[in-house]
Amino acid sequence: MGRRVCPCAPHRLVREAALAKARSVAARESGVVLGADTIVVCDGEVLGKPRDEREARRMLRKLSGKWHRVYTGVALVWGSRQRVAHERTEVAFRALSKPEIERYVATGEPMDKAGAYAIQGEGAGLVRAIRGCYTNVIGLPLPRVIQLLAELHPATVRGRR
Repeated sequence: MGRRVCPCAPHRLVREAALAKARSVAARESGVVLGADTIVVCDGEVLGKPRDEREARRMLRKLSGKWHRVYTGVALVWGSRQRVAHERTEVAFRALSKPEIERYVATGEPMDKAGAYAIQGEGAGLVRAIRGCYTNVIGLPLPRVIQLLAELHPATVRGRR
């Protein structure tokens, strides 16, 4: 079951999770470390990865025919320096029939994805419209990562000043 969240808090959740992941790896590894975390929010409910097929079906029914938001937090850590940001994208699902949901869940694709779908896979057929960064919905907003990398370690991003 998803959890309810204040409309102002989803970006904080993903930023904190991304930073915790990056710091955990940076404590053991050298170089620039990237951490990311993605959630889906629909009607004030946070939808992470489904625990089982039943929960995946419930999430897909909830998203059916509605707009929802996808939040991804990204964090870069390099030694004692860090940069943290988030991206928000709005996604609309078309109305889904029960057989469509059953077929999609049977593929196994929803099981390790926030909101129980993968826009870069068969889940693309569930989406009616998108407003914002497509790579954010995949789980890593590349333009935001490049921006943070340019701030943190400019020599790694060619052609940017």
